[in-house]
Amino acid sequence: MPTTGSSFCSKTLNLIFFLLPLILLLAPLSAWSKTTYEARNKEYLTVCGDPNHMPFSNKKLEGFENRIAKLIADDLNRTLRYHWWPQTIGFVRNTLSIRLCDLVMGVTSVNELLQNTNPYYRSVYTLVYRKDSGLALRTLNAAKLNDLKIGVVAGTPPATLLSKYGLLDQVRPYQRTVDTRLYSPATRAVEDVADGTIDVAVIWGPIAGYVASRQETPLSVIPLPAKVDSVPLAFNVSMGIRRRESNWKHQLNLELEKLSPNIEKILLEYNIPLLDRDDKLIQH
Repeated sequence: MPTTGSSFCSKTLNLIFFLLPLILLLAPLSAWSKTTYEARNKEYLTVCGDPNHMPFSNKKLEGFENRIAKLIADDLNRTLRYHWWPQTIGFVRNTLSIRLCDLVMGVTSVNELLQNTNPYYRSVYTLVYRKDSGLALRTLNAAKLNDLKIGVVAGTPPATLLSKYGLLDQVRPYQRTVDTRLYSPATRAVEDVADGTIDVAVIWGPIAGYVASRQETPLSVIPLPAKVDSVPLAFNVSMGIRRRESNWKHQLNLELEKLSPNIEKILLEYNIPLLDRDDKLIQH
């Protein structure tokens, strides 16, 4: 017998009333899962790293980021493993974002492509010159710079200041965005100071301190002020994770706090100029 209009409406209403509590129950769970769902392997600490970017990382696990990652993995009782990708344009998109890993070790704390942990160190741009040069430079606006060949990585904050001070005629630019498997511009700039190709380089502290310490020619590495003429030269460095992974962020922050003395010791072993919260240099 065909269903009448009234009986059909009655059955429909009964179905809605039956399903409504279930819908209301599941809706919050669905919203919650979108904001806190963290599909991470709890047996491994999988890091996306650059295979040839010392002193940060390499495939031989010789970088300070490799060592710090091992500290964290051991403390979490997880096996450390890597997915390698050159740290250039598209690094986050091609690694962390598509879940090839759960952690990127070193990112500036203002990076908008991912979620940052608390900073685990703070460093600053530096001046690098030969100790036998007779120079005693401490700033970028020194009159002596007018007669010198200056190396700087294009697009970095010191390049802005050199332009402001009218020193671009003395500047030898080094590329910023490269395939690190083939070339390291900042490393090359420090090496060029050592062999006399240029007189002074203005380089990010972690690279300057490490590379300078490995040259046969003794080099001076002079940290610049944290800010010069409203241009910041000191930056916090954090670890990067995917957005909405709040539990993972909290766990990592606890690890960073717990392992802070060990992390600082590793960084100083690589001759990295470290700043404290008052932007004073931490002595080795």
